[in-house]
Amino acid sequence: MSGRAARKVFGTVRMRLTLLYTGLFLVTSTILLTVVNLLLSNALESRVRSIKEDFPPFEGFPLGVPAPRAPDLPDLPARPEVVDVVNTLSGAVLRYQWTVSAIVIALLTVVSVVAGWWLAGRVLSPLRHITATARRLSLSNLHERIGLAGPRDELTDLAETFDAMLERLERSVDSQRRFIANAAHELRTPLSVQRAAIQIGLDDPLPDRLVPVREKLLTANRRTERLIDSLLLLAQAEHGPDGMEPVALDALVRQAVEETAVDGVDGIVITSEIRPVVVAGDPILLGRLLTNLLQNAVRHNRPGGTVHVGLTVTGVLTVRNTGPEVPAERIDELFQPFRRLHSRTGSADGAGLGLSIVASIAQAHHATVTARPNPGGGLELTVIFPVLRG
Repeated sequence: MSGRAARKVFGTVRMRLTLLYTGLFLVTSTILLTVVNLLLSNALESRVRSIKEDFPPFEGFPLGVPAPRAPDLPDLPARPEVVDVVNTLSGAVLRYQWTVSAIVIALLTVVSVVAGWWLAGRVLSPLRHITATARRLSLSNLHERIGLAGPRDELTDLAETFDAMLERLERSVDSQRRFIANAAHELRTPLSVQRAAIQIGLDDPLPDRLVPVREKLLTANRRTERLIDSLLLLAQAEHGPDGMEPVALDALVRQAVEETAVDGVDGIVITSEIRPVVVAGDPILLGRLLTNLLQNAVRHNRPGGTVHVGLTVTGVLTVRNTGPEVPAERIDELFQPFRRLHSRTGSADGAGLGLSIVASIAQAHHATVTARPNPGGGLELTVIFPVLRG
């Protein structure tokens, strides 16, 4: 067993409880058997002394006086023989007793480890249930509860506290979702009205000095709309999809590649190598993830550059492009809202939320996103999705 595996096993609460149970059992058993053996040893020594006193030293009879005989009694052994037998028997009994005690302690050690492991598992089974539920829950299934059954104790109190927290969190998430929906309506409507007013009200022939003003107003309006759409999408992605369904990811990737190739500029060539794969998720959010990845690869590229899109049957999506050098130590900044490579964004071609939305959508779908700079310039983004098995 490697050091990491050993730390993982012995660092668990179950193992620590098992060792605690085993240690307490062995200490008490050892003390008990030691006390019993010492008492037995004292008792044997006391009995040996008593036997020695019952057999006084044999001094013989006076010369010429025959020894008395009792024909109806067996001959008693001489005192030296009795004492030797008693001493030998006492030592043998004590050695046997200590040997048996050592064997019993060894057997009880094995039994206590097995029993302690089983008992610790029984005690910790509610905690495993709570942990499994906590791992399974996300913003899309906050309606689930632990519902731990059993006697009223500390573990049931913990489960009920966790359920109460989930209930409060579910109410908060529902409130935020309603706010996002209302904000989407309240923010988009006036912007649409403004754009219509600019386009229609200033559609007639204008003095030359008002033409640039009209274009600036339309550009600012479009940028504000994109920013609001991106913020709302980011908030929706962070809250997770309302429902998960099987999605043919390869079809979405092909669609995103075709749409991006139509909008491509500066002679950028998009190539792809796509394999069929099905994942669980929201097709709208997944489509936006793919669109953002490809638009980011096209926008941050060089004229005449390339973009390569790959999708494997194991759910590994890669988007690799050519472009400027990307310092490896600044990669994490790309996934932060309103951040580009070195500073906050303020240009009109984007809001700096593309990769932030990608990361949030991926997290909501239990996928992982990584990025690394390409040799010679550009970036390679990798998204690993959990694949649905047929």
